[in-house]
Amino acid sequence: MRARELGIRIGLLEPGELDAITDVPGVRVGHMTLVSGEGPLVVGQGPVRTGVTVVIPHDGDVWTEPLFAGCHRLNGNGELTGLEWVRESGFLGGIVGITNTHSVGVVHDALIAHAARSHGPRSVFWSLPVVGETYDGALNDINGFHVKQAHVDAAIAAARGGPVAEGNVGGGTGMICHEFKGGIGTASRRTADGDGGWVVGALVQANYGSRGLLRVDGVPVGQEIPVAEVPSPYDEEERLEAAEAASSARPASSSWSRSGPGGGSIIVILATDAPLLPHQCERLAQRASLGIARMGGIASHSSGDLILAFATGNRGLSTSAGERDPRHTVTAEMVVDRGVTPLFQAAVEATEAAIVNALLAADTMSGRDGITAHALDHERLVDIMARYGRGPKTLAQRVDLDGEPGPKAAGPPRFTIG
Repeated sequence: MRARELGIRIGLLEPGELDAITDVPGVRVGHMTLVSGEGPLVVGQGPVRTGVTVVIPHDGDVWTEPLFAGCHRLNGNGELTGLEWVRESGFLGGIVGITNTHSVGVVHDALIAHAARSHGPRSVFWSLPVVGETYDGALNDINGFHVKQAHVDAAIAAARGGPVAEGNVGGGTGMICHEFKGGIGTASRRTADGDGGWVVGALVQANYGSRGLLRVDGVPVGQEIPVAEVPSPYDEEERLEAAEAASSARPASSSWSRSGPGGGSIIVILATDAPLLPHQCERLAQRASLGIARMGGIASHSSGDLILAFATGNRGLSTSAGERDPRHTVTAEMVVDRGVTPLFQAAVEATEAAIVNALLAADTMSGRDGITAHALDHERLVDIMARYGRGPKTLAQRVDLDGEPGPKAAGPPRFTIG
């Protein structure tokens, strides 16, 4: 279920055909989802609630043909590797990976290995992949290091255009958003024909936020569904850690402050087919922050809110990653200043809608030690929105804005461990 299928319209601009980051031609998304085990945490065995998501930015050789890109740090208690080279060069040169906090290294190495296998053994080649993370340790055996190179390869092999699976998939499998079950979400917005008719697509891994701050299209949904009514998984985590500390006569773990309410993180990947230069991509990335804020994100001290934006509107900018490009100059286009503001609006609205879609697509999940992250109830959400004058009056009235159900994504591949 997605926002528009519930009759909830985020923003003023129209979405692309799929309302997904894959509305930008050439962009593909793949997931590998890892779910196994129940009950008490046994490090190295599970329960496992994690995975990896990849974004392939265009339909050529992404390792040798970079795109203009920019990035933004809203709050830096997180990781998105490779950003120093993005800032320095203005280029994104490869597949983007997203996973859990403790699997960044293996995903980074796996992407380099994939790139190396894609080229001759004597080719002049190097790679600084972009890999992001958010923390899934409330539900997942995060110190068991269950994400392997084979899972990254499987996510790449599964990458497709078209509808994108959302919610408890890929890197978003074990994530929590505003103390509901979170995960992967995507959306897109299209500027008017008079403003270029360009698309901005967003993909988020949403794992941040306090319940009371949650807003959907301005409606204070989090206040209407408090943790006293739908429990927070972080309350369960805190109680478990306090009980363990009491039984062992040791101080309680400090890990809860990293993952508890207001903490967590969000990774946002923005793509556009507009011909933007690197500094314009950076400006676009900044605007995703406003989409997070409209949902109730405040970029708290313990949150890692990191954003990457890339533009496919200029191609052929570099060959062989620039090392052996025989040309002295290349020609590039740029959007004039008048055309940038509509793209900013599209980035804000697409980011906001992607987070809503992540919440709506996610299912209730129980993870390690029986900790449960509850899904946002669709019926309850629609009723609350209606009371504030937003959306349909009942769930039975749900249709998308064209009166037909939107396209559905095929489920991602899963590995059962053990």
